Amino acid sequence: MAWQERLNGDSLTWLLEPDADNPSIRYFALRDLLNRPDSDSDVVAAQRAIMTSGPVPVILDAQQPEGYWQQPGGGYHKYRGTVWQIMLLSEFGADPADERVQRGCEYVFSHTIASSGGFAASNTTPIPSRIIHCLNGNLLYALISLGLLDDPRVQGALDWQVQRITGEESIQQSGTGAPIFACPANEKQSCGWGGTKAMKALAAVPPAQRTPAIQRAIERGAQFLLGYDLAKADFPYTGKISSAWFKLGFPLSYWSDVLETLAALVALGYGGDARLSLAYQWLLDKQDAQGRWKLENALNSKMWIDIEKKGKPSKWITLRMLRVIKAVEQARDKAN
Repeated sequence: MAWQERLNGDSLTWLLEPDADNPSIRYFALRDLLNRPDSDSDVVAAQRAIMTSGPVPVILDAQQPEGYWQQPGGGYHKYRGTVWQIMLLSEFGADPADERVQRGCEYVFSHTIASSGGFAASNTTPIPSRIIHCLNGNLLYALISLGLLDDPRVQGALDWQVQRITGEESIQQSGTGAPIFACPANEKQSCGWGGTKAMKALAAVPPAQRTPAIQRAIERGAQFLLGYDLAKADFPYTGKISSAWFKLGFPLSYWSDVLETLAALVALGYGGDARLSLAYQWLLDKQDAQGRWKLENALNSKMWIDIEKKGKPSKWITLRMLRVIKAVEQARDKAN
């Protein structure tokens, strides 16, 4: 595969190895990097392994019978509360048909939807003033990935997200309307983290199911992110740029980094955009001699289970980077 020429070593073989600690890696590598179909016997086996070893069974074992984690209610408790577990289960490729996964999603629906349709960051009553782009985008991505795109409650949160990107609604709540991706936690300025999470959610909607409004939101949101140098993350902010932008991490929380932002744009079809070149090269330069990337930012000791060791080569970071490389190089080949 031509895109692998951008690697310093054969990290793909590393990702394809059976790994009881992180079985999701082999599944995603087979599916996303080798283009194996869902019916492929290796893909089926790898997907089954996700539910029997690694982080997913640990997370599900910590779930309460009612469907929540840690404490009842809205479940925003970092990083072991209900909201975070649904986001993590989707990232790890948990089986959407699993009864425990479904029960957790229903609990989120019952305790986080505000009257305006979006997901609110709350441990009590979800109200519109607590809806922020990063959480709404994170949960949208998670629930869509878990097969719930057609659920009316997901559609309501998707509408909230789209309207606040396009500016086609006059409702201005919690400072999330204008300017684009404005956030009360960012002094009502445009938030790059929130923009990334929102665009990641929109990328999860299959192209055939993107309405004209969703497409307009994609185009406007992408132009916002592309208007800045992702390798510098110089988005509007009166304070200091967070160092988290430049430390590649997994799993990510409300914050984002260069890789996640680039990945969201690539997933939306902007892999060949020249404005991504500096950030793409910045990421390529971070690989080691074996074509692997290190885990530089982690939530270790905060979750129900640690994923990888900080400072060591990371299969998760490498997997995410290889997805980007594949998409960018294929876009460039197509353009030439």
